[in-house]
Amino acid sequence: MVHVLSEKGSSKGKDYCILFNSQWAHLPHDLGKASLLQLQDQTASVLCSPSDVPDGGFNNQIPMVMRGNCTFYEKVRLAQINGARGLLIVSRERLVPPGGNRSQYEEIDIPVALLSYTDMLDIGKSFGSSVKGAMYAPNEPVLDYNMVIIFVMAVGTVAIGGYWAGSRDVKKRYMKHKRDDGAEKHDDETVDVTPIMICVFVVMCCSMLVLLYFFYDHLVYVIIGIFCLAASIGLYSCLSPFVRRFPLGKCRIPDNNLPYFHKRPQVRMLVLAVFCISVSVVWGIFRNEDQWAWVLQDALGIAFCLYMLKTIRLPTFKGCTLLLLVLFVYDVFFVFITPFLTKTGESIMVEVAAGPSDSATHEKLPMVLKVPRLNSSPLALCDRPFSLLGFGDILVPGLLVAYCHRFDIQVQSSRVYFVACTIAYGIGLLVTFVALALMQMGQPALLYLVPCTLLTSFAVALWRKELGMFWTGSGFAKDLPQPPLVIAPVSCPELPKDSGSVPDPPPDTEQVTNPTLHVEEPHGSTTATEEPTDTNANTDQSEIPIAPSEEPAGQDKDDAENKCLNAEQNQPE
Repeated sequence: MVHVLSEKGSSKGKDYCILFNSQWAHLPHDLGKASLLQLQDQTASVLCSPSDVPDGGFNNQIPMVMRGNCTFYEKVRLAQINGARGLLIVSRERLVPPGGNRSQYEEIDIPVALLSYTDMLDIGKSFGSSVKGAMYAPNEPVLDYNMVIIFVMAVGTVAIGGYWAGSRDVKKRYMKHKRDDGAEKHDDETVDVTPIMICVFVVMCCSMLVLLYFFYDHLVYVIIGIFCLAASIGLYSCLSPFVRRFPLGKCRIPDNNLPYFHKRPQVRMLVLAVFCISVSVVWGIFRNEDQWAWVLQDALGIAFCLYMLKTIRLPTFKGCTLLLLVLFVYDVFFVFITPFLTKTGESIMVEVAAGPSDSATHEKLPMVLKVPRLNSSPLALCDRPFSLLGFGDILVPGLLVAYCHRFDIQVQSSRVYFVACTIAYGIGLLVTFVALALMQMGQPALLYLVPCTLLTSFAVALWRKELGMFWTGSGFAKDLPQPPLVIAPVSCPELPKDSGSVPDPPPDTEQVTNPTLHVEEPHGSTTATEEPTDTNANTDQSEIPIAPSEEPAGQDKDDAENKCLNAEQNQPE
């Protein structure tokens, strides 16, 4: 940092970001220990030859010169010979730490750093020509408090999204016979992910990431537009269950032939749609207002993640494992491997997520949760004022959490899978933050989240001896026996399969029928069970209701047969 203030002392000082190399000379960590020296504006020259040195030299001053035409060593050597106590090289390009070799480092005793051209203009505008500056290197805090906010938002989104997705999916399975209106049917639509879809999705992710790396300034606006549309749909989906509880606005619009409106939606749902679109538009217009636009972006991002968790469904643990492992490799490759493949040595994932520093638009991708740094940090001034967590680090493990919750409800396991997987996600996120603090570089969160969630889910299934069902998803409602239904006694004759004649009436007993158990009753049995019954056993007539024993004749007989057939056909599947 360089702390700048006016020589007249009439204005408050201001910090600016500089990049320096500690091998040239060390800077104090405390501003109080830094030397406050006069900044001399020499940006009209590049300080590559003695002719660029002003008359009288740089006596105990810190000159500011332009970058270019010669090496950093040549500039700082000239400055040191002519009495400078430091050197600021103003750069119109991307800031990099000034380099050199070991022999050059040993010759130089003054610090040298790079200052951006825009900051140099701001110094002149804010403080005039007579300014003083102090160069220092404050320690970066290990962890910022904003990590707590990101942790709560991420874990809360995964827990709520997984719980909501599982509950709605199970409800839909058990209530297939219930007739809902068109709007509710639309809300219940889900997409089952297949292995082919996973492969196509990963290829699309890789292609889009590479295209963004090379054509960031053009494609960033496409991503912003997609986010606005998807976020408004997600916000509508999250708020619609609450709006439907309001007693007002239930009336529908008049008949018309307009698209979508011909379904005559309720007035309150139209108001909600307008509200959601307005929120997205407001964020799109003021997205670069760092003081408050991040709140809207996080709210829209959470709504988008909840909508995706509710809509996308992984039907088996096998599918969950395939998706998480493939994206695990994808995340690690683009964070740790791509620095060896790029010219600048930068990670493609980190570069795209944070926005390239040489971007002409200075736009940032919105597909992240972002929270401003709460500590006084140099990174807050050095073009990284926010901590970021990508939506993929929420959605990918969240799909596994949703699967665990659905499986919990189906096998009635008291949500042990859901709770264990959610806790594992929180632990994985904490490990990610620790790795971020230790390595001081962007981390692929899936590197820690995928093992934590997958291994925990696998261990719980193995411990409960349900790994087979959990792996294939065979514990769902379509494969589980339904609870037995008690059918009221009906006296109707049983038609033989190979005869059209009417058999003798069944015994006067009440039948308990299990729709999932298809066992043909022997004539005269009292219940449908898997064990053979004794047809000669006496029945306690005091405990079993007596059905009429008269055999229907004529039309009455036909009516009784029809009632029996209808009763059998109307039994639930």
